Amino acid sequence: MFKEWAGYLKPEDMTRLETAYHFSENAHSGQFRASGEPYVSHPLAVANILAQLHLDPQALTAALLHDVMEDTEVSKAEIAKKFGNPVAELVDGVSKLDRIEFETKEEAQAENFRKMLLAMARDVRVILIKLADRLHNMRTLDAVPPAKRYRVARETLDIYAPIANRLGLNGIYQELEDLCFRHLYPARQRVLSKALKSARGNRREVVGKVLDAIRKKLAHDKVEAVVQGREKHLFSIYRKMREKQLAFAKVLDVFGFRIIVKDVPSCYLTLGALHGLYKPIPGGFKDYIAIPKANGYQSLHTKLFGPFGSPLEVQIRTQEMHKIAEAGVASHWLYKSSDSSLNDLQQKTHQWLQSLLEIQSGSGDSVEFLEHVKFDLFPDEVYVFTPKGRILALPRGATPVDFAYAVHTDIGNRCVAVKINDELVPLRTELRNGDRVEIITASHAKPNPMWLNYVNTGRARAQIRHFLKTVQYEESAHIGERLLNQALGTLQTSNGTITETQWSKLLKDSGVKSRRDILADIGLGKRLGVVVARRLLALSEAHLVERKPAAPIVIRGTEGMAVQFAQCCHPIPGDPIIGLINKGQGMLIHTHDCPLIGKTRSDPDKVFDVEWAPETKKLFNVSIRIVVINQQGVLAKVAAEIADADSNIDNVAVVPEAGDQYATMNFTLQVANRPHLAKIMRALRSIPEVIRITRVKN
Repeated sequence: MFKEWAGYLKPEDMTRLETAYHFSENAHSGQFRASGEPYVSHPLAVANILAQLHLDPQALTAALLHDVMEDTEVSKAEIAKKFGNPVAELVDGVSKLDRIEFETKEEAQAENFRKMLLAMARDVRVILIKLADRLHNMRTLDAVPPAKRYRVARETLDIYAPIANRLGLNGIYQELEDLCFRHLYPARQRVLSKALKSARGNRREVVGKVLDAIRKKLAHDKVEAVVQGREKHLFSIYRKMREKQLAFAKVLDVFGFRIIVKDVPSCYLTLGALHGLYKPIPGGFKDYIAIPKANGYQSLHTKLFGPFGSPLEVQIRTQEMHKIAEAGVASHWLYKSSDSSLNDLQQKTHQWLQSLLEIQSGSGDSVEFLEHVKFDLFPDEVYVFTPKGRILALPRGATPVDFAYAVHTDIGNRCVAVKINDELVPLRTELRNGDRVEIITASHAKPNPMWLNYVNTGRARAQIRHFLKTVQYEESAHIGERLLNQALGTLQTSNGTITETQWSKLLKDSGVKSRRDILADIGLGKRLGVVVARRLLALSEAHLVERKPAAPIVIRGTEGMAVQFAQCCHPIPGDPIIGLINKGQGMLIHTHDCPLIGKTRSDPDKVFDVEWAPETKKLFNVSIRIVVINQQGVLAKVAAEIADADSNIDNVAVVPEAGDQYATMNFTLQVANRPHLAKIMRALRSIPEVIRITRVKN
């Protein structure tokens, strides 16, 4: 059985595969696929797909066993004992976490992806087995119910096809995309497939004419080459139609041409010959030999004006490049070679796998990790240069912040500005091919939460979130400690009287690792300070006493992310204030008369007494409404008075009143405190055109 498609293996390896097959057959005995076939036909087909990539015996053995841990009672230890630990690790890496319960299906799916991708970071064969598994499942997807069919196809298109592309497995990538297209958009697929068959007949003469012309030209220039006509796969045609809003008749480069030559110099000689035969289309040339894609792909791409004015797309590559383009990272097993391009490919794959581990360390949970990985699976790339001439490949749409984190995490965290091609530009600027990027850093700088709105790589997104979470954790722990002290104060005790034994018992009972985690939970509103205080005291021999008012918490305005100021009432120093704990957000400061806290005011465990520090150095936003006589120059007068009163205008909107005699100006100003605001309002009242001025709280 195995001699037909695994003839490259040694006889002893064949025997090992036979043993694995019979083991899998016995384990899956009595199990059937949705199509009615015996279940063992699936692992056999998966091993067959991998044998076409000439994978090693361990990988093929693991492919035959890849479902036994998940679907039968066979354990990892049993597999390790019979087939060795490496095979057991591969099977475990591919197996889902079915024995763990998750709150949602999405969380379970994301955790399975995380497990698989981290196993892949240790051994890339894990993902090769999983891709072969998914390919066979997609080939046989007609047998499953429509809802599951759609879900599996969508998951494949979002995750597995991009991973296959990222690893350079071109054949698997294209087949997965076409199968997904058939199951996600069956009507569109049928119509497009029919149109393509029709076009194939209509354009056969053009393709034949171009092939003959290219072969004659290369023979005349004494370039040895194999010239092939190729048809673009269906989903790539559909994607081009959708992205460029084209009808099928307008997609002229449905057929492409591939030229395979003996060495790199011949690639460039062939390019010159082609440009002499047909005129190149400006902007249509890409040199992936000098600058390979991140998955190791190398070729010259050029677009030409062909006969009858139709554009032609031509790829030029060597035989070694062609092997890598088809087999990608699997070429490590398929073609044992000391060629430097293979080493480069392995190195790039290793770098990407390591970046997965970095993303994992910066992600809080599985769903977030999966989101970051999806950002890293975009196939389109831009190539930019560091000031020293090093080339970095980034996803299309990447910004200087993505670039900074790609260079080093510390560079990203301390980034303050950027020069692109020696010009200062905003950090949200989209990078283009060939840009020379220089990041300007400062020792005091830190990531801005706004960066998350425009970064485009999983690494940058994960590192920014990790930093912000760490900062929020530390600030929340500090606020939590103050809230706990206040709660203990109401119970006529203090933090200093709580013993290590009491804390140890509380940590053990709560299943929490450290005291700092408890304090951070209090600061984030996940635990109530008064409840923690009562539990701590209950763990001692002391009896609880009546509550009494405790000293209010002092607010300086510089507490950071753990303390936020309500946007509904815009409190400023001098306003009577109250603290409200929001679960997961920390403390929110409102004015005492804010109507939005009316219902919560009666809950003493969520509302805390707070007061302003005698001196606050921060500027606070406050809203004012001014009604003025609607005449020329009045806005300039108002703005000048605000500036003279040492205030900044954060936002302004002017609304004409009925009859156009009056206008309402809504300002958001930055002030230090209530006296500062009073000074601004006095100055504004001195303007003759100002009719009425009020502070807007809600």
